[in-house]
Amino acid sequence: ALGTSVPDTFASVTAAQGSEYADSAVGNVTGSNSVNIFLGLGLPWVICAQYGASINKPYVVPAGKLAFTVAVFLVCSVITFVILTARRVFVGGELGGPKVSKLISGGTCFLLWIVYVTLSILQ
Repeated sequence: ALGTSVPDTFASVTAAQGSEYADSAVGNVTGSNSVNIFLGLGLPWVICAQYGASINKPYVVPAGKLAFTVAVFLVCSVITFVILTARRVFVGGELGGPKVSKLISGGTCFLLWIVYVTLSILQ
């Protein structure tokens, strides 16, 4: 994860500094994470399913507790998008602005990450 996250972080910082709004930086972060998730989970599943089909043995993944983690992720994501939308309306952009709004937004997003990781581990 570190090998893909560090370059994405530098690309997002460069995009944020070079544009009037942070659309490209936010798009880069969400897009790169989506690609990592879809390829990181989807590609191995497709390979296993094709291999299973080639030997006439269905590839079955036992049901786990993924629904809880996905639900927590969805709630945290919606809250984050509300924060970004509120910042665009009240501050004029997703990044920058008054120091207090930056600290509150950043702290809330960090807290959401802590909540997601903690609930996922405890679950």
